[in-house]
Amino acid sequence: MTQPSGTLDSQLQHQQEVASGNRFEFGENWSKFLAVLNDERIGWAEHSLRNMLETEDLRGKTFLDIGSGSGLFSLAARRLGARVHSFDYDPRSVACTMELRRRYFPGDPDWTIEQGSVLDPGYLNRLGRFDVVYSWGVLHHTGAMWQALENVAPLVADGGKLFLAIYNDQGPISQRWRFIKRTYNRLPGPLRFTVVAPVLVHLYWRRTLKDLLRLRPFETWRAEGKGRGMSAWRDLIDWVGGYPFEVAKPEAIFDFYRKKGFTLTRLYTDGGSLGCNEFVFCKPAAR
Repeated sequence: MTQPSGTLDSQLQHQQEVASGNRFEFGENWSKFLAVLNDERIGWAEHSLRNMLETEDLRGKTFLDIGSGSGLFSLAARRLGARVHSFDYDPRSVACTMELRRRYFPGDPDWTIEQGSVLDPGYLNRLGRFDVVYSWGVLHHTGAMWQALENVAPLVADGGKLFLAIYNDQGPISQRWRFIKRTYNRLPGPLRFTVVAPVLVHLYWRRTLKDLLRLRPFETWRAEGKGRGMSAWRDLIDWVGGYPFEVAKPEAIFDFYRKKGFTLTRLYTDGGSLGCNEFVFCKPAAR
């Protein structure tokens, strides 16, 4: 892994934010997800990229994964033929991504991995521009979402695509979830189950009861997250702990990038619920 200048400062800042209860350790969560990663989950991730980007493969394309997390979608993009650059603010997420490269593409020069922050203009300016800029469920966890949304726009090459997922704004409901997430992160580790358990019941009791009545026990739980190759439990912990936490209505994201000349080509909304709205924007080709 190349060490960009400022990496040690970023690591220290990350540690301080976690210690103060102002940041969830996403990387610790995703390192546990790697234990259940298999070819089927990787295949789901590849399908997600092909579906939203409306392409069969990414051969000849460059792919920037902002907030690579477990590294799953960097891996999927690489398997689809892209030259990939991955970065994440969380050191353990960087380690997860490096582990996937070690497993599947050892020593591959077409997959580079770094620690970096999407809020660091100096770091971003050194990256160049990419045919696909991908950041799924990341920018709303930076603590400065609108600045992050601003910062990613110049990274898209002319004629390239920007694939984002941002939590849906539910007004007071989102405010309550922010309180829950902040509480989780400020509790000592052994007490965090007191937040996770009620959320698990709240989110799943109706669906679990319905599955039992249909004689298909835990079918919903097993299917949860499959569209993106994730596991239901790791997704739950990511949701409960995911802090900082910001949200936006889909029209706000659309207007933000329309004013920058981007065209919305794909949109998937979460039906007004607590999940992410997904957007694919296209940047005009140079004339």
